[in-house]
Amino acid sequence: MSVETNASRFDTLKWIIVFALLAVGIVGNSYFSDQSLLYRVLGIVALAVVAGLVALKTAKGDAFWTLVKGSRTEIRKVVWPTRQETVQTTLIVVAFVLLVALLLWGLDSLLGWLVALVIG
Repeated sequence: MSVETNASRFDTLKWIIVFALLAVGIVGNSYFSDQSLLYRVLGIVALAVVAGLVALKTAKGDAFWTLVKGSRTEIRKVVWPTRQETVQTTLIVVAFVLLVALLLWGLDSLLGWLVALVIG
């Protein structure tokens, strides 16, 4: 129990550090607005990387990293469609979209004509 309590206390401290780093990046970006955009972006990226590394050292960060590793394993198991299957599926979707567009255009024209007859 005490190990979990200490870990959660340190996790809270780590999350405070993460949010503080992000806040420093946001405030620093506006404070140094007269500086080159490249330097500001590099500073924000550096702070984000450090904040990300600190976040990965928390319990939730470790769980997230485990999820990412598991996802990569699952992606390797996916059977991706061939080029021919992709082209055929894309053509079917385009044809269906065109068909629905024509039907909606026809319905809109018909309803517009009927409204014009009623209104005069």
